[in-house]
Amino acid sequence: MRVALRPRSGFLVLCLCLSVFTLLLQSLWVPPEMTKNEPAGRSPEEHSHRGLEFRKLALRLEVVNAQVQRLSRERDVNQLTRSQLSLLQHSFRQEQQSLVQVVDRELKKVSQKLDQLSRHHHHNHQSHTPSPRDDRRPHTGPSEKCDVPMDPAYPVCAEKVEFLQARWQSDPCYAFYGVDGTTCSILTYLSQIEDFCPPRPGRKRSALPWHAEPHSHPARAEMRTTLSQLYDTMSNKSSPAMRFIRSRVERMSQWWIQAGLRMRQSSNKTSLTQMRVLLYPGALAGIVGQHFEAMVERGGPLGELVQWADLSACLTILGQNLIFSTSHHHLRSLIGAAPGRGSCPIQRPLTFDLIYTDYHGLSHLQGAMGLAFQHYKCRFRILDSFGTEPAFNLGSYASSRGYKTLWGSWGLQPLQYMTMFPHTPDNSFLGLVTEEAIRDEELEPEINRKDRIAVVYGKQEYMWQGKSEYVNVISEEMEIHATVYQPPGHVSHLPSFIKNHGLLTQDHFLRLLRRAKVFVGLGFPYEGPAPIEAIALGCVFLQPRFDPPHSSDNNDFYKGKPNKRQISSQHPYTEEFIGKPHVWTVDITNRTDVLEAVKAILGTEVKPFTPQEFTCEGMLERVHAYITHQNFCSRSVPTWPPESALRLHLGPLGQSCVKVCRRSSLVCEPALFHHLNSPAAFARLGLGCSDIVQEVNHLFPAYSPWGRVCGLQRERLLFSCAGSDPSQRRLCPCRAHIPGQVALCPTCL
Repeated sequence: MRVALRPRSGFLVLCLCLSVFTLLLQSLWVPPEMTKNEPAGRSPEEHSHRGLEFRKLALRLEVVNAQVQRLSRERDVNQLTRSQLSLLQHSFRQEQQSLVQVVDRELKKVSQKLDQLSRHHHHNHQSHTPSPRDDRRPHTGPSEKCDVPMDPAYPVCAEKVEFLQARWQSDPCYAFYGVDGTTCSILTYLSQIEDFCPPRPGRKRSALPWHAEPHSHPARAEMRTTLSQLYDTMSNKSSPAMRFIRSRVERMSQWWIQAGLRMRQSSNKTSLTQMRVLLYPGALAGIVGQHFEAMVERGGPLGELVQWADLSACLTILGQNLIFSTSHHHLRSLIGAAPGRGSCPIQRPLTFDLIYTDYHGLSHLQGAMGLAFQHYKCRFRILDSFGTEPAFNLGSYASSRGYKTLWGSWGLQPLQYMTMFPHTPDNSFLGLVTEEAIRDEELEPEINRKDRIAVVYGKQEYMWQGKSEYVNVISEEMEIHATVYQPPGHVSHLPSFIKNHGLLTQDHFLRLLRRAKVFVGLGFPYEGPAPIEAIALGCVFLQPRFDPPHSSDNNDFYKGKPNKRQISSQHPYTEEFIGKPHVWTVDITNRTDVLEAVKAILGTEVKPFTPQEFTCEGMLERVHAYITHQNFCSRSVPTWPPESALRLHLGPLGQSCVKVCRRSSLVCEPALFHHLNSPAAFARLGLGCSDIVQEVNHLFPAYSPWGRVCGLQRERLLFSCAGSDPSQRRLCPCRAHIPGQVALCPTCL
């Protein structure tokens, strides 16, 4: 006896069949990552053809299942006849020689038929209920035929269509752009919003909405004599971190304004086009931001906040149009992110010419911008205190060569990372500004008159652990002061002879430094701004020498940092670029060395000293040069610094270009590497090449004496001043620098 199937019952049966068939396929196809016997590190291309076919089938079954379930939920299913259901069921019963080929072909047919039925029903439903997003949803009538095009220029179109047929509801942004699960809506989205499919028939290819350039800003950036524009953009932010940033800007405002006036009078500074600039410290947003904020008022790190404050003031004085945000939600609205989880590109062209952010913010931007992230990432500038070397920056290279860490692998131009100190020439040195001594002439003698006291650099007690003997030796000659944070009710473990002031405001801390003769480093924190400020106020910085040097190989703090730097002291910049009499680096485990250094310091008159690059004028000059000359959106090779600045050096075996150039009182300039990446460069050095190889290798260009092999670089992102190998002599692009301004060469301005 034959039983007539009602439409809804037929769909339920079909759903059950699909579910059983999906389970069958899942038993035949095991994802590569779940196969325990597979060797580690196998690439997707190495998996069998059979596995790939079953993977496609599983996705297609998910597509059909999603379509059937959607149709089964619709109320009006009168269009679905018994014969249509029989056709769908019959398509799964046909006998074929190859299971893979049958299901692949037949499921495509089923998917298309269901799509037609769904589109017809959707049209009837919409004729009665208008969509709230009709402005974004393309018109697709029941008669419109939507076959997936096979165009060699769009090789992944079919794959993307299948993915969205199965997963279009995984992110609300797809529906926001008009995707409703039908092939027509998906093809429209993939051609008009993303760039994976050719334009629909009858429609011309036009630039994607987020590819277009925003309206230009023809106005010139005039040097400002006020910071009121910056105060306006900070006015609605009252967190501890933002209060610190604003108070620093206000305290230093007169220095910034005076430096801007002097720079405006200089004839060699060209006027810039005014840019829209977004400052987004991601470390102050979200859960990470809450943790950081909690530390600000308990002696936590303030170096990053100092840098954000100085950068915002610098850009404002340079006449740029600035927005400062610390809200993840606000970020999404500023960049035009579509509602949802970030699977879709932004809605409009990015309105910012530059975005300064950090590693946390970079992750937030990627999550909000979707496909547009790759298109606009050339506009990002990443504040990265400790630096990112090229070997850690290129994801595929880092993974294959053992350089992958929690940070890095973003594939930016290495010069887009901006450091606090000029310790990593592969990155751009952004820097900060020291709070110099007050300039009033009547106060100058008082500033230079120092008391016999030492202030210890360390605001939390754990930084003092293991340093008691070192501090005790200094106390034999000087009175020791500290600024250690101690919560209410806390029992202090500091030595009894320490005069602890507790956590001081910046004003009171600077007053204490003006009285002090010595600023004592304990070894941690590394490379902060405080030693530069102390030296600017006439203190001598006494710091520990590290032997062996600290690095990611032997130090928990640097472990996971995207570099292989060898840190020879607590503050390498002050040791290498300033030195005695302002900086003394000693073995703190040697009582005699420490005592002799303290006595020598007490017997020497040291005046306040500020390197030019850490003044307001120096930072204005440096940032102005970066905005004028650094263009990471261009496909052409860099033209700044000019080739005339190049000084070609051949390093000894096993030495990095950082050391090779510094040995000659020069600095390595990665933007000049492309001038060395040819056989002619080896000839200039008198090197005969028996063999020339091109590799993706962060040590190239380089020369190997064994076999006289000359190595050229194939990947521009891997030109690197860092890195060394005992078998390679590196070709190094060195250059001179302006005294006190290591980021700029004499012919750079």
